[in-house]
Amino acid sequence: MKRTIFYELHRQLGAKLAPFAGFEMPIHYPKGIVQEHLAVRQRVGVFDVSHMGEFRIWGEDALPFLQWVTVNDVARLVPGRAQYSAMCYPHGGIVDDLLVYHCGDYFMMVVNAANIEKDFAWLQENAARYRVQLENVSERTHLLAVQGPKSAETLQPLTEVPLLEIPYYHFRWGNLAGVPMLISRTGYTGELGYELYFEGDQATAEHVWREIFRCGEPFGIEPAGLGARDTLRLEKGYCLYGNDIDESTTPLEAGLGWITKLDKGEFCGREALLEQRQRGVGRRLVGLRTRSERDIPRPHYQISNGELAIGHVTSGNISPVLRVGIALGYVHTPYAEPGQQVEILGHGGRRFVAEIVKPPFV
Repeated sequence: MKRTIFYELHRQLGAKLAPFAGFEMPIHYPKGIVQEHLAVRQRVGVFDVSHMGEFRIWGEDALPFLQWVTVNDVARLVPGRAQYSAMCYPHGGIVDDLLVYHCGDYFMMVVNAANIEKDFAWLQENAARYRVQLENVSERTHLLAVQGPKSAETLQPLTEVPLLEIPYYHFRWGNLAGVPMLISRTGYTGELGYELYFEGDQATAEHVWREIFRCGEPFGIEPAGLGARDTLRLEKGYCLYGNDIDESTTPLEAGLGWITKLDKGEFCGREALLEQRQRGVGRRLVGLRTRSERDIPRPHYQISNGELAIGHVTSGNISPVLRVGIALGYVHTPYAEPGQQVEILGHGGRRFVAEIVKPPFV
């Protein structure tokens, strides 16, 4: 089992650690998921997401290569900008969802931890006909996500980079707590937030962590684990690979048509996606909201209209903000319109009502 460079800090903080994507990761700290979630929504929280994968891509054909392997239009990126995207197989199924950063003389791709090896192999396979070089820098890259309305005020004393001047999905290079890093205005929570990419030994990494917490103390900063990361992204309707998207789902089904630029020219999976668009998308990812915090949709629960099975839940939990059950799931397209009432079939045959809604939930 791998560990991130912050593992000892998590242990000292009393984190509940559990295996995730081959890493021993903090699921929550002693105050629990709900308090961590609310800290991020109302104040500021810090996530160790160093398990994520980072690849560097450079060379004469770096741009055409990325245009081929990703669905978004990389030509729109300029140095200092980031882009949410995905890679697809030829049949249109999703290899992974990811971020692409234009770093000037190279690009950085950030991928899901569970998919690092698969994704890098997929890039290598597709790189054969391009003059391009790839490097997997995941093991030496540390990543902290500082998220919440007080994130900029927390970090600003530690850097000369004017944080509030960085637009959403842009980044700057600079020192923070005396350590050189890429400071990105991105996140998986829907709040104001920054993701900090840097290298260095354990002492360097722990120094950055402690300095962030020192400056965040007046704002009620909290460490946050993967449990809160999941409830936060679910409230915003963000997809999680392995739950809501995978090789059996397409971006058009998953509501990711907005990142899928079918008019940019050839890319892997484009023909299948054009065909699907022409034929009509048979199922769609929707939001589901129940009436009570006792009615919690869970992955694989059946969604039905009367006696007719119309789909299944892919992610579900209690919303710590709304105090009701919320979920994402696929339903047959005729049932995907917001406002429709459906039934969810839970464990032991228990049924409860949910309403189809358009995320975000909060």
